[in-house]
Amino acid sequence: MQQLNDAGGQSPERILFLTGHLAERSLRRLLQGLEPEEGGRYHVHNVGISVAALMTADMVGRRLDAVGEVQRVVVPGYCRGDLDTLTRKYGVPFERGPEDLKDLPVYLGYEGHSVDLSRYDLNVFAEITDAPDLDLPAIISRAAYLRGEGADVIDLGCLPQTPFPHLEEAVRALKDEGFRVSVDSMNENELLRGGRAGADFLLSLTEETLWIADEIESTPVLIPGREGDMDSLTRAIEAMEKRGQAHIADAILDPLHFGFTASICRYRELRARHPQTEIMLGAGNVTELTEADTAGMSAMLAGICSELDIRHMLTTQVSLHARTVVRETDYARRVMFAARENHDLPKGYGSGLLALHERRPHSLSSEEIRELAEQIRDPNFRIHVNDDGIHISNRDGLHTHTDPFELFPHLGVEEDGGHAFYLGVELGRAQIAFQLGKRYVQDEELRWGCLVDPPEDDKRVHRAPGPTMKARRKGRKCRKPK
Repeated sequence: MQQLNDAGGQSPERILFLTGHLAERSLRRLLQGLEPEEGGRYHVHNVGISVAALMTADMVGRRLDAVGEVQRVVVPGYCRGDLDTLTRKYGVPFERGPEDLKDLPVYLGYEGHSVDLSRYDLNVFAEITDAPDLDLPAIISRAAYLRGEGADVIDLGCLPQTPFPHLEEAVRALKDEGFRVSVDSMNENELLRGGRAGADFLLSLTEETLWIADEIESTPVLIPGREGDMDSLTRAIEAMEKRGQAHIADAILDPLHFGFTASICRYRELRARHPQTEIMLGAGNVTELTEADTAGMSAMLAGICSELDIRHMLTTQVSLHARTVVRETDYARRVMFAARENHDLPKGYGSGLLALHERRPHSLSSEEIRELAEQIRDPNFRIHVNDDGIHISNRDGLHTHTDPFELFPHLGVEEDGGHAFYLGVELGRAQIAFQLGKRYVQDEELRWGCLVDPPEDDKRVHRAPGPTMKARRKGRKCRKPK
């Protein structure tokens, strides 16, 4: 192991990177580009395995004699096992780096941001639009799901001409479970009932129905008396200010081609007229009524809220294409908060809103893939994807195509059903990644941003190697466990 010498003064942090045979050359080349000085900050050690992603903490503990004079050790992002054991053994922190080598510059702070998405200032109201038709257990269950998706307030949507006899019970049951609750109705009696039952918010009051606010303790959401009538909304706001009562104002977001642009301007006017007023924006008229993927819409609307200091957003998940709006809004509000705090563009703050495409989908060029393929000496297949297509290689050669059906005849697995099935799954994923511009990592499910939870079967958890790992270690063809 190379020892590092102090160069006088306060030396920069020294980092040791552990890797395997196939990735070593690429890693050294990348680090040399970041820190060209010989004997500088970054040092590489090959622990003696072929594929770095197969590294485990136990393996490192057996094969690494010493770490030298470094301040931390970085292992591949897919390294499994308990790194705290290694930290105690060698006396320096061990940590997982990025899963993809090309993300290392961001990880080391050469570009991008240190991402902290823990903070936000936009409250997400999630509406249960069919609450009158649900019994209490169903309402509680739906509320728990929405809270898990990121909702701060559960909105009980009342339906026109539909009785809601258990409205009070629903409000009290939700409050007993620790939820903040709003009641959404244009019926004065339902608003009164919800408020008297303990709802935190009432949607919505106009200047003509402000008397309801005198009857209850709920915070009312105020709307114009007529469509686009900002003067009536101003009068309602001023009346509440004179009473010294808390309130939220909503200028009403209209659908595209039915006043959308004008309604955005109304929110800007509302903020200009009332700099200190709490404002709500209802997203449903856009996300529900536009047949397009909602992640981008949620990001844009959260950005508008961030610019105009709007701190409340009402969301709905009625249409099937809008079924992930709450979690998208939750992620988007965190990104917008971080970007605003940093006086920055909302770029480089994670890929949670990049569902279909990715900023850097492909980690290796075709030349680098050919270079890796030339080093393979075993029968296990490696699959990579880039703009030139799907690349699959083992010791028998490298094949490239955009269509998995054109690749299959070259693989020689017709008599091995299990292996053929595994390769079929992997090549199918690879084709989707190629077509959409997504990142493909062999043996991993494709990632869909915040829309789909990552699989629990994470290679980094501390567990015994599965059949796939055992097969690779014994030099057999890689198979997925049955």
